[in-house]
Amino acid sequence: MLATVAGLAATAWILSRTGWSDVLAQVARIRLTGFGLFCLWFMGVFVILGAAWHVVARGEPQGRVWLFVAARMLREAAADLLPFSHAGGIVLGVRLLTSHGVPQQRANGGLLVDLTTEMASQVVFSCAGIAVFLATVTGGTEAARLRPLILGGTLVMLAGAAAFVVAQRAGLRLAGRVAASVLPGAAAATDAILAELRAIYDRPGLVLRAFAFNLLAWTGSALGAWIGLRLMGVPASIWSMLMVESLIFTLRSMAFFIPGALGVQEFGYLLLAPIAQIPAEALLALSLVKRARDLAIGVPTLVCWQLTEMRALLAR
Repeated sequence: MLATVAGLAATAWILSRTGWSDVLAQVARIRLTGFGLFCLWFMGVFVILGAAWHVVARGEPQGRVWLFVAARMLREAAADLLPFSHAGGIVLGVRLLTSHGVPQQRANGGLLVDLTTEMASQVVFSCAGIAVFLATVTGGTEAARLRPLILGGTLVMLAGAAAFVVAQRAGLRLAGRVAASVLPGAAAATDAILAELRAIYDRPGLVLRAFAFNLLAWTGSALGAWIGLRLMGVPASIWSMLMVESLIFTLRSMAFFIPGALGVQEFGYLLLAPIAQIPAEALLALSLVKRARDLAIGVPTLVCWQLTEMRALLAR
């Protein structure tokens, strides 16, 4: 909760520093029709993300991909809008799957592989953006400020991805032994997840498909930001926005403990504006439109999840 409050305060300060009226005037240019198209684009991105999770959930029928899309949307909505960040979103996403008949080991095993391929694809996408940044930006105060942040974010991503891969099996075994001393059957559940992981990694084609879907989703998210700017009438090249968004993703990775990376995203846009040669008020307006999109998609998702939970409780 404290991180959320601090993020909101930082966002308000950044917007006031740039000029609330200029930013809001830019936001108003997207209009409801444009905002609807913007949200629709990102619904397509969620379909890709759901497919990435579904493809590594071995044995799940093709028609159930929409259940995984819903679980992926719930993961994101909880991470962005509820005060317990990404971990809580992951728990809720898995709960949605298991409540609809997906075996626990399949949901959790697929989740771990999905998270791994998501991290790996983010590293690839962000490194491409960093390469463009280093190739096109040679100096300036803003670039000097961003370099350590970008380097730090890249190191966090690389370390996190490496640690996650290494800890998947060893960490699960350790957690299983600890839990087994308290909860009967915990060791068996952990062994089932480990067996599922081995079965998934024994089929590298599935892992590569999940990686490709996640990389496509990162690219689609960046293109969505460019579309948002164009809908606001802001001229910007696709390549500039791919660079900007890849660096924003990198900075957000450093703020994984802050719900929605409040304040961090806005700070990144403020620093990147002169480098990308895009007005600061335009990029900050884009950030607000993204926040509005999170609400427009996330709130109905959370409401539907709550109704599903209530219906399940009443049925008992």
